[in-house]
Amino acid sequence: MFLFLHRPSRAAPRVPERGATPLPLVPRALTLAAALALAGCASLAPDGGERDVQSLVGGNAILGDATPRAAPDAASREAVDALLAQPLDAQAAVRIALANGPRMQEAFATLQLSDADRVQAASLPNPVFAFGRLREGRELEIERAIGFNVLGLLTLPWQARWAGQRHEVAKLQAAQSVLQLAADTRRAWVRAVAAQQAVVYLRDAESATEAGAELAERMARVGNWSALQRTREQLLHADAAAQLARAEQAALSAREQLTRLLGLNAAQAGYRLPDRLPPLPVSMPALADVQASALRDRLDVRAAQAQTAATADSLGLTHATRFVDALEIGGVRNTKFENDADGSRRTQQGFELSLPIPLFDWGQARSARAEALYRQSAARVRATGLLAASEAREAYGGWRSAWDIAQRYQTEVLPLRQQVNEQMVLRYNGMLASVWELLAETRASMLAVNAAMDAQRDFWLADTDLQFALTGSSPAGVNALQSPGDSAALPSTAGAH
Repeated sequence: MFLFLHRPSRAAPRVPERGATPLPLVPRALTLAAALALAGCASLAPDGGERDVQSLVGGNAILGDATPRAAPDAASREAVDALLAQPLDAQAAVRIALANGPRMQEAFATLQLSDADRVQAASLPNPVFAFGRLREGRELEIERAIGFNVLGLLTLPWQARWAGQRHEVAKLQAAQSVLQLAADTRRAWVRAVAAQQAVVYLRDAESATEAGAELAERMARVGNWSALQRTREQLLHADAAAQLARAEQAALSAREQLTRLLGLNAAQAGYRLPDRLPPLPVSMPALADVQASALRDRLDVRAAQAQTAATADSLGLTHATRFVDALEIGGVRNTKFENDADGSRRTQQGFELSLPIPLFDWGQARSARAEALYRQSAARVRATGLLAASEAREAYGGWRSAWDIAQRYQTEVLPLRQQVNEQMVLRYNGMLASVWELLAETRASMLAVNAAMDAQRDFWLADTDLQFALTGSSPAGVNALQSPGDSAALPSTAGAH
């Protein structure tokens, strides 16, 4: 729907015709309203939405004191170099990932795209200028017109509010990406440190089996051992060597995964990791109702609710424009030049009003589609709430179980294994046990230590999973809340004419 204002050509002097009246007041009022709307258009966020995302994730246990950054600057690069100069703990890894990681930059770039869409939706289309020149014999008619999308002006508040609500969902998506990156970084750090620690213990185990294999070879050469006994010891050494090679490859892969999340280049990839994982908490901290916490704090639940509110607003506009989705009003002023000896001219002015007649399309399909989108969004909110509560309970159960297992290794298995080792050394010193029994006991102790390290690793992974399940979202993320039809829920008036 456009408003047209026509003015005569410069070729004729602008002398008012006798009896001519000025343009109607309605087009002038609409023109003024359009100018005011254009003057009050929304502007882009100068920081790319960085502060909004920081407020959404502030105080989250996964982030700690880390702050997400839209783009690295000189200060953040210096901070990254300072952190890499020391052994990299989990919190330092998260700080580097949020300041330097490419996934962080991609998340903020996506948020800036949403901000641009919000500003575009709150702005009127540019006015359209048209020029026409018609000749019939000696008559010359010149038309000049400037057009405005009047329907776009009338629906601008709906468009702006709906786009703003969509932008709020995009902020929650960006915050979700921040938490996802922080959680992935913590998991990668735990796996990298645990894999490095496992390599150290497996090297000791491989050295013990190598010593046993060499001793078996010597005893077989002098005839004290059979070929079967020698082969068994060689098999143990070969298996330990294979496990060590596999562990070294796993440690390399875990380290490279962490390097990618941190956004480090080859020159920065030589960072140091701690020798071991942090110790277990002495006791299990008390937690409130994890289900209620997840329903209150999880970003995917909040994003689903915001998406439903935006869909409800679009449903209201669809109902409002069900019968009439276009309206054209324009002020018309045409001037004809006779080009005769007298130089006479004729001027016509008035207005035009046109609107579609709902004869074939009564808007039932548009209304039904909007209502279906709303029901779909409401169902998605309920499904997201059920998923959040279930995942929170599951993560809490895994967290407690992982702590119990790791604590049992720390307080029972390893102390008992240490006592067995001490008794075996005493028996060996008293010539009551052979060197083979001592080597076998050493290998068993190393396996127990390796299992304890795995349990400790599993606890810290479960701890990250629990924190993410309470404040983040399911692995699908809030992107699963969007459907292809959501972007078309609001009627478009850009092409109306």
